[in-house]
Amino acid sequence: MLTRPKLLIDKKKCITNINRMVIKAKENNVLLRPHFKTHQSAKVAEWFKEYGVECITVSSVKMAEYFANHGWKDITIAFPANILEWKEINTLANSINVNIVVESIESILFLESKLTSPVGVYIKVDTGYGRTGINADDFETILNLLKRLKNSKNLIFIGYLCHAGHTYNTSSIAEIEKINKLAKEQLLALKTFMASEFPLAEISFGDTPSCSILNDFSDYHELRPGNFVFYDLTQHSIGSCKLEDIAVALAVPVVAKHPKRNEIIVHGGAVHLSKDSLKDKDGNTYYGIAVKLNGNKWDVNKKIGTVVKVSQEHGIIKVEDHILKEVQIGDLIAILPIHSCLTANLMKEYQTTDGENISMMI
Repeated sequence: MLTRPKLLIDKKKCITNINRMVIKAKENNVLLRPHFKTHQSAKVAEWFKEYGVECITVSSVKMAEYFANHGWKDITIAFPANILEWKEINTLANSINVNIVVESIESILFLESKLTSPVGVYIKVDTGYGRTGINADDFETILNLLKRLKNSKNLIFIGYLCHAGHTYNTSSIAEIEKINKLAKEQLLALKTFMASEFPLAEISFGDTPSCSILNDFSDYHELRPGNFVFYDLTQHSIGSCKLEDIAVALAVPVVAKHPKRNEIIVHGGAVHLSKDSLKDKDGNTYYGIAVKLNGNKWDVNKKIGTVVKVSQEHGIIKVEDHILKEVQIGDLIAILPIHSCLTANLMKEYQTTDGENISMMI
């Protein structure tokens, strides 16, 4: 029996989510290179292999090392290259196909001087997210990078990589369609601009909302969604998934009740769920949705309440009168996370609904 916060994972739901995305990639004749930063687990990664996935994305050199040590041979590190890790990148490139992301002359020049094994290179392009990457219409800067890459011995230019993360801030399918349409136009214009010098340049695109909701990806070479394996309340609010598709939930014990405030307190706070939040239709902030837990399985149709506040270890759940009477101190309940990637990263391990413990990279 669980006695403390534990992240539960429903393998059947994960498999369904994986299979759905694999089918979509095949229908578009594009490579599915899923981002493994969501689950960070060699065991979960095996479920992808069962559906023919051979190429993956990670967010750090450390993560690339972890999955390389578990048999993955084609890995893209979709984060601006940390040139201080050039030795580790070299070691990886000696044994597997590793791709990195650059967006500056400084990084290219430094890596040119240090790397001794071929490394694939994407130029990071910003199509409106505003986090990092070169603006898609900044042809001059991109051209300067390409000139350097063209003469490089061990930096092998592959193409352009984009993450349309601003889809996470949308509230309609129309907005996601608009973001994807603009990104596609910008990336194709960029590819056309340099077609004479780099006719085989590829486009790597990926965000879970776009890849879940849209259907036409025929102009891309590969898709890199990550969160889709688990989904979460953020994806549900966008329209990427149904509540039934969410494949992880945090099991937490009830430790106190406050009838005058219609609140129950659980051992499950910011160090378990993170402080990511959403707004309900009335503009109120919440940090998760609590549902009933039967053994290791949760029921999204039996809502207990809303997590209205989190501190380091505490979760405060607002409930109705009848729920307050039903839920007792010592009960275990489940919380659907706002952001499953962060929750998984904080918890560092899973327990399946069948009772199997699954480790993550540490």
